[in-house]
Amino acid sequence: MKDLVEVLAKALVDHPEFVIVEMKEREKSSVIELRVAPDDMGKVIGKQGRIARAIRTVVKAAATKERKRVTVEIV
Repeated sequence: MKDLVEVLAKALVDHPEFVIVEMKEREKSSVIELRVAPDDMGKVIGKQGRIARAIRTVVKAAATKERKRVTVEIV
């Protein structure tokens, strides 16, 4: 999952060297934190959050296939 988010984020931003993806395990689920350069934040979020929602949907579909619960936070 972490690699999937990293590939998607690096494809969207102008500064892929500043993309940081961390996975944190919680009680019943996992949380993937995505950090990008401040200039690229808008590109990852998109108009009205459409790109962020699309990233979350793709990750959720992949997690469901593996029977896991994963959420994506853009920090």
